[in-house]
Amino acid sequence: MPHDVSLIATIAAGFGLALVFGLMASRLKMPPLVGYLLAGILVGPHTPGYVGDLGLASQLAEIGVMLLMFGVGLHFSLADLMAVKRIAVPGALVQIAVATLLGMAVSALWGWSFGASVVFGLCLSVASTVVLLKALEARGVLSSLNGQIAVGWLVVEDLVMVLVLVLLPALSGLLAEGDSGTAVSTAQLWSTIGWTLAKVCAFIALMLVVGRRLLPRVLWWVARTGSQELFTLGVVAMAVGVAFGAAKLFDVSFALGAFFAGMMMRESEFSHRAADESLPLRDAFAVLFFVSVGMLFDPAVIWTQPFKLLAVVGIIVVGKTLAAMALVLALRYPLGTALTVGASLAQIGEFSFILAGLGVGLNLLPPEGQSLVLAGALVSIALNSALFAAIEPLRAWMLEHWAWARRLDARADPLAELPMSTQDSFLHGQVVLVGHGRVGRRIHSALREQEIPVVVVEQNRESVDELRDAGHTAVCGDAAEPMVLVQAHIARAAMLVVAVADPVDVQTMMETARTLNPGIRIVLRSHSADEAELMAGEGVTVFLGEEELARGMIAHIAASRLAPPPPEAGPGAPADPAESAGGGAHATPAPTR
Repeated sequence: MPHDVSLIATIAAGFGLALVFGLMASRLKMPPLVGYLLAGILVGPHTPGYVGDLGLASQLAEIGVMLLMFGVGLHFSLADLMAVKRIAVPGALVQIAVATLLGMAVSALWGWSFGASVVFGLCLSVASTVVLLKALEARGVLSSLNGQIAVGWLVVEDLVMVLVLVLLPALSGLLAEGDSGTAVSTAQLWSTIGWTLAKVCAFIALMLVVGRRLLPRVLWWVARTGSQELFTLGVVAMAVGVAFGAAKLFDVSFALGAFFAGMMMRESEFSHRAADESLPLRDAFAVLFFVSVGMLFDPAVIWTQPFKLLAVVGIIVVGKTLAAMALVLALRYPLGTALTVGASLAQIGEFSFILAGLGVGLNLLPPEGQSLVLAGALVSIALNSALFAAIEPLRAWMLEHWAWARRLDARADPLAELPMSTQDSFLHGQVVLVGHGRVGRRIHSALREQEIPVVVVEQNRESVDELRDAGHTAVCGDAAEPMVLVQAHIARAAMLVVAVADPVDVQTMMETARTLNPGIRIVLRSHSADEAELMAGEGVTVFLGEEELARGMIAHIAASRLAPPPPEAGPGAPADPAESAGGGAHATPAPTR
């Protein structure tokens, strides 16, 4: 029987209490993360009873940070970010600046140093991606336009915070010198920033040149063994190994190293399997991360500093929300989008904890500041579910009582109607194509090649803007709204093609189209055999995704079965691992939007 079981005791207490309080939080319709933080508070040094080993918990938390950031990188899609870049990038940057300035202002009133104020303001400026994704998934709006904007906004915030985590250790000495009144030369400042960024750029270049090719190849080699254990081990080893190597060789944070490891792993055709296989381990260490954060929290701050805590919660829940809503409305998006984005940002989470811990470790942020950040996170996360639930009732109430809200919700958008230059002859017998995603884009291209007139209806304003810049005809809006189909001149169209899959909205589009144009032909896509059979009974042509994929594969098999087999690959990996994994040149991806 070993004498020192502090590691086992810390893990057992952390997991056990996290399970109990996580279940309680879930029953109260709050994110389980709140329960994990409460479990950490109970085993922390500031509450009576058992006290876990804070040193061991901190090291376990570092692994949790690595795996959390690895997961963020594994799911990071530059294409998804680019789809909402015109609102997400400026919105996130301005909102971070506003929240940081608010945090700096209140901490300056409390007499904190400049360095502490900067770190404190940054901690309050970034929302939790984990909390947001859970909230959007619970309401089924993750894939909606508003959900895409909110996620893109937080991705930009995450990228900014990764940069902050890289630069803060290098600038900590300068911030401390500034606090002490020592003059800091501009040359010294730029030299420190330049050297830090040079090491970061060297690491990024190495990952893009070597890691982008090596990590997916290694993952493919491991997958060839057919061993699930080795595959999971390979994913975790690469995540933690790259993070540790990046910290030792390039002096960058564990977070940045793990983030890039996930991004490079995304290049592999096994990225979805890697995400699924590593998810249980990531979730387990993420729980330990939140428990360790809770251990650092001093509950006394609630009754000893109530007005400071009230100010922190006000900045997070009110200040950030109003700033985000104002920015969204200023960029000419409707009221519903502004409310969704505002509620999405009205909380703080994992990056705030990481940054607060780093600030305390660098002697920039006082322990009181870390406790205020943790308390603000607990309160804001607990309130976030209620804020999301209040979006629709609040929007309905505002539309009923305020004329300006109605104008904002149905604002005059130049992209919501066809330009005057559209030829009248073009709007006779045209195809109205709803959706310009992966499926809609291919349909639109084929129709253009065959010189068939087509009007695209798309909710994403940036996609509509790009289509118009390319000389194509498009209107912006939700095709379930009758006025949007009116703007697409559905009454004069020959066919309605719906390239998005949402049964409720599709039914509404069909009813509107047939009311305005009784003779119109309708073509839909679906992933449900029952839905396809139901729609076909209503005189609608339905293409079932799985059936079309099977037909394509059968046609390929029939055409190529008599062809000579491909040449044998030499020892080692084939020239194209994707082909060996079943993703040959003629493979057709499942039709998703």
